[in-house]
Amino acid sequence: MKVSAVGTGRGCGYVSLSVTSRGPLSFQSRSVSLLRKSKSSLAIACSFVATNAPSPSSAKQLRRILDSPGVHQGPACFDALSAKLVQNAGFQFCFTSGFSISAARLAVPDTGLISYGEMLDQGQLITQAVSIPVIGDADNGYGNAMNLKRTLKGYIAAGFAGIILEDQISPKACGHTRGRRVVSREEAVTKIKAAVDARRESGSDIVIVARTDARQAVSLDEALVRSRAFADAGADVLFIDALASREEMKDFCLVSPLVPKMANMLEGGGKTPILTPVELEEIGFKIVAYPLSLIGVSIRAMQDSLTAIRGGRIPPPGSMPSFEEIKDILGFNAYYEEEKRYATSTNQQLSKRESSSLYSIQRRDQVDTEQTSQSFKDPIVEVITPDDVYNKYGADSSRDPFSGIWSRTLRVKITGGDGFEKLDLRIPAGFLDGITNIVPALGGVNIKELLDEAAEEVGGKLLLDFQDRMGDRIQVFLE
Repeated sequence: MKVSAVGTGRGCGYVSLSVTSRGPLSFQSRSVSLLRKSKSSLAIACSFVATNAPSPSSAKQLRRILDSPGVHQGPACFDALSAKLVQNAGFQFCFTSGFSISAARLAVPDTGLISYGEMLDQGQLITQAVSIPVIGDADNGYGNAMNLKRTLKGYIAAGFAGIILEDQISPKACGHTRGRRVVSREEAVTKIKAAVDARRESGSDIVIVARTDARQAVSLDEALVRSRAFADAGADVLFIDALASREEMKDFCLVSPLVPKMANMLEGGGKTPILTPVELEEIGFKIVAYPLSLIGVSIRAMQDSLTAIRGGRIPPPGSMPSFEEIKDILGFNAYYEEEKRYATSTNQQLSKRESSSLYSIQRRDQVDTEQTSQSFKDPIVEVITPDDVYNKYGADSSRDPFSGIWSRTLRVKITGGDGFEKLDLRIPAGFLDGITNIVPALGGVNIKELLDEAAEEVGGKLLLDFQDRMGDRIQVFLE
């Protein structure tokens, strides 16, 4: 096999491939996107590994993205589902947003109310749901330099590829809101040094994104000085939040030119101008966050849906995915396929019976609307057994000690997990054959033995009360 490549960096840069191979060659493409090489040409930025190569750590994946040409977009997620949707949409990485997590998890503003433990717990659920790198919002490290070291180590253990650390005074808040205050420059730089130390002590390669809010709290000049000091302290990416103009963004990208810069495109009216990816790349940014898109459209979609429901309607089909699409997004089909690998013969038989009809009861005329309506009004089903059936099963035989049970009634009641009654069936207590065809969950229960034990008792008795694997409550009474 012969491969020629043009470009440099630990990732795959501008690439031209010439491949000669005697056998099939298989690659897994992590990203392929068009990037501007010049005003008159385009290049392809790609990052792929052979299928037989071990997967790199999430931090190494993120570093490859930072080393690759072009600007890279990262929407901000707030839970496992939103992160999975980002990945399914083809993005190379994503951020977590403290603003959005505060909103989704606690329904409170991003004013320092959410804790380190809550952010860590939410972040771990997110990183476990996806295979793309996740850059975690860690606010100001939740305390001093020692607290920050613990925070960084916790984020490493939670699976984050990167961590954003800022210099606000507690309680911190969204950088585009009023009243921003920052710690001293010395303390801010010391905390970045502590983060670098914690990374080294952990043997990790997590990417440290150093953020300053000094632009709004002090001045642009102070923000630029802090950014340069953060780079000298070992930060991997620099970020000034709430830059107020294109010119300020250009000035920022001139600081420590070898260190990647992060832009924050706060949607809906933030302080920073909203620029296209091409414009951001021309200025000098490497990664760009979109912090409110997902939480914002989610809020509006839920409001519209609730308005429709309150008006006696349901959301129109075009405003939401179908049930089949939802199941596919959540992985139901993949789950069913994997489940087959571990199915036993017993499970397969039970699954077939349950899938065909749960607790199905054959009615004489299901088409008759009036009769169907009556069945909903009175779900009690009385089974009448003729005399010849009694005789067939020995009901008149005094030699059968079980024959006396025919004078009693067996009641089977099934209540769904939603509290609604699914079945209320009464049959002669001695008529046990075929009951498992009605209630498959009773297949492994020796009801006859339970009846033998209760045969001499007077009055009603609860024989069974349990929950099946479908979440339904099954009760069996002897009346």
